[in-house]
Amino acid sequence: MNFEVLTIGRVGVDIYPEIPPGQAGVGLDDATTFTKYLGGSATNVAVAAARHGRRSAVITRTGADPLGRFVHKALTGYGVDDRFVTAVDDLATPVTLCEIFPPDDFPIYFYGRTPTAPDLQVHADELDLDAVREAGIFWATVTGLCQEPSRSATLAALEARGRRGITVLDLDWRPMFWESREAARPVVQEALRHVTHAVGNVDEAETAVGTRDPHAAAKALREEHGVAAAVVKQGPKGVLAVDDTGEHEVAPILVDVLNGLGAGDAFGGALCHQLLDGRSLGEAVRFANAAGAIVATRLACSDAMPTTAEVAAFLEAADVR
Repeated sequence: MNFEVLTIGRVGVDIYPEIPPGQAGVGLDDATTFTKYLGGSATNVAVAAARHGRRSAVITRTGADPLGRFVHKALTGYGVDDRFVTAVDDLATPVTLCEIFPPDDFPIYFYGRTPTAPDLQVHADELDLDAVREAGIFWATVTGLCQEPSRSATLAALEARGRRGITVLDLDWRPMFWESREAARPVVQEALRHVTHAVGNVDEAETAVGTRDPHAAAKALREEHGVAAAVVKQGPKGVLAVDDTGEHEVAPILVDVLNGLGAGDAFGGALCHQLLDGRSLGEAVRFANAAGAIVATRLACSDAMPTTAEVAAFLEAADVR
C-alpha cells in the first residue's frame, strides 16, 4: 500500500482534566476527573489526515505496556495504519498532562520522556524506506531530531526521500527537549536541506533561521535553505504562506478558544489533505487555518480533528475569504 500521508515522530497519551460546567478553566492541582487521548504531534497529524479520508500511517514507538496497547487501538480506531508502530521493552509509553486556562494559557507537562522516550528510539535500519519514498506526503518533525537514534533515522528517511513529492518539516520547537535554541538550529537546517515545505509558528521559525519576522523567516527558508513553500503561523495575526506564486496572507478566524494545543496538528493534517488535492498553497492554508480554529474550540487533540465536511461548513458559516 502506498500511503497518502506518512509521518514520523512523537506519540504518547494525553491526559486532560475535565472542566466542570460553568468553570472557565482548571489546573491539575484542582482537577478531580481526567480523560485520556492519543497524542503526539506527528501522530495527531496522521489522525487529522485520516479524518479527511486520507490513507495515513505513522512511524513511531511506544512502550510494551497497556498505554502502548491503547495507542494501537486508538490509531486503528481513527483509521491510521499502525504497522510502523513498534514497542520498546524497557521504556514506558510517555504521558503528557496539560492544564486548561482559556483562551491562551495551556501549560503542558511531559512524563516518561527523560532521559529518553520510545519514539526517540526509532533506528534508521528499521525504516521501510520504500514506504517513505512512495508516500504522497512525508511529514517529519523537529522533535524527532532532538536525540539519537531518532535524529539519524529522521535524517536518513529525509535523505532517502530526496525531496520527492511533498516532503514537510514541521518546525515543532519544544525547548524542553533541547539544550538550547542555538544547539537545535544546525540540526534543523540539516533537515531543511531535504524538504520541500516547512511549517511552523514565529517562535519555531526563529529556531530554524534565527528571526521571528515572518516575512524574513519565509525568505530565509526559501532562499537560504531551498524550501519551495514556507508557512509561518502568526497566531492572532493569521498565517503567511510563501511559494513561487508569491505571498499569501490568510486572516485569523476568531473563535472562543477552549484548548489551543491541537490546533497546529489539525492545521497540518488539513494542509496535507488540500495539497494532495492539488490546491494552491493559499487555498490549502485557508482550509488548514479553519481546521485549526475548529480544534481550538474543542478539548482534545486527536479526538477533536474535524472532517472535510465540517471544515467546509465552518468556512461557509464564518464567511472567510
